[in-house]
Amino acid sequence: MSNIHGIGVDQVNLNRIRKILDKSKSKFEARCFTNHEIEYANKFNDPAKRLGARFAAKEAVMKSLGKGWRDLKWKEIEITGGGKPTVNLYGNASQLAETNKVGTIHVSLSHEKETAIAFVVSEVA
Repeated sequence: MSNIHGIGVDQVNLNRIRKILDKSKSKFEARCFTNHEIEYANKFNDPAKRLGARFAAKEAVMKSLGKGWRDLKWKEIEITGGGKPTVNLYGNASQLAETNKVGTIHVSLSHEKETAIAFVVSEVA
């Protein structure tokens, strides 16, 4: 039997993400996403959908761990692409999960024309 450490949900307006990408794509990508996330998103005609969903997922992961973007860096949380998404943690995010005995982080992503949403459950091992 497992226990839930925390849950998190976040929603992103994809038009906002598109505007940020149009204005300062490389700065936004470098600050918030890993190379794998950027490569995956750029395989598609509208990378904003995938990046927006991953941005929402990172925020949801932070919430499920009981922290926010002031405590954790965006790139310490990586959301994989292709098939069922998974979460990889690095640095302080990884240490926080280990300290709280979080063994598995479940993530679900969805995106439409103008909105992306992510739901996360952090499970104690």
